[in-house]
Amino acid sequence: MPGAARAEPEAIREFGEGAQIVLRTTTDIGAMAPAVERFLATRPDLSVRYEQWGSNDLFALTAEECAAGTPGAHLVISSAVHHLVKLVNDRCAAPWVSGPAAALPDALVWRNEIWGITREPAVIVYNRALVPASEVPRSRFDLLDLLRPERTPYAGKVATYDIEASGLGFLFAFMDSQEASTFGALMEAFARTGAVATCCSAEIIRGVQEGRYLMAYNVLGSYAQTRAAEDPLLGIVAPSDYTLVLSRAAILPGPVADPRAGALLDFLLSAEGQLALARERLIGLDPDAEEEAGRQVPIGLGLPLLLAMDPAKVAQFTSRWRDAFGPGRP
Repeated sequence: MPGAARAEPEAIREFGEGAQIVLRTTTDIGAMAPAVERFLATRPDLSVRYEQWGSNDLFALTAEECAAGTPGAHLVISSAVHHLVKLVNDRCAAPWVSGPAAALPDALVWRNEIWGITREPAVIVYNRALVPASEVPRSRFDLLDLLRPERTPYAGKVATYDIEASGLGFLFAFMDSQEASTFGALMEAFARTGAVATCCSAEIIRGVQEGRYLMAYNVLGSYAQTRAAEDPLLGIVAPSDYTLVLSRAAILPGPVADPRAGALLDFLLSAEGQLALARERLIGLDPDAEEEAGRQVPIGLGLPLLLAMDPAKVAQFTSRWRDAFGPGRP
């Protein structure tokens, strides 16, 4: 829209002093900084401009630059992986073939233009001081049981992502709708009990820590584990009926990949890079978490995710969500 304000990154940090790679990502700078620094230790001729973005703004900017033929980033990494699948389908990403990329399982690479670099579960978090051990939900069925009583103490005290503000939140909710027999019942229970839809992993987790929410549903496990390591009152459960597992996706924007950005991608996919990501809890679930490890459901990269970007499907799904949470709900 003419005159509309251009979105800006949430944070920027410069690493190194050599030729610059522009990395745009939804990942918190602190979570990926050690991997970036380790990469630059092997490539002192390079530097990285790290831009942290909200998922919806990152998608809109990358699509806009693709349409104009002026990619502004060399590497884009997002937790809203359906956005990047859409960009690949729209010919906004360059191919890259390498040993580390070729070693990925088929579900985590598509057209040699998109790659999954992390493994992060969607979890339930709760406040140990406020939720009795006997009431900690180990599955979606348990969560429904907590919300069923007419005078449930959890009314207005359960949070999840606002799917219109968070691309990741939309993806998790959409995958639930495809996977879970409990999805409709959860939407009804959230509506009836005044569940809170809000933005961002950090805000949701902080709300649980502070007691504004007793628990939160479908929270990104990597960020939850980082907070739980600092706060023993934050409990984490991987639902035993099934646990969604996200792999943040990476693309190399433009018709031709910048080999320096390809080198950074290869490092992130290498054994050393994966170890650096694992140390920041971006790979797997902490074995000390209260994991009732049931069936894991990886979110694969490829054509099926285009359903989550189909305008008619999105409108229908968002309408159903608003029926539960209502327009303008906090």
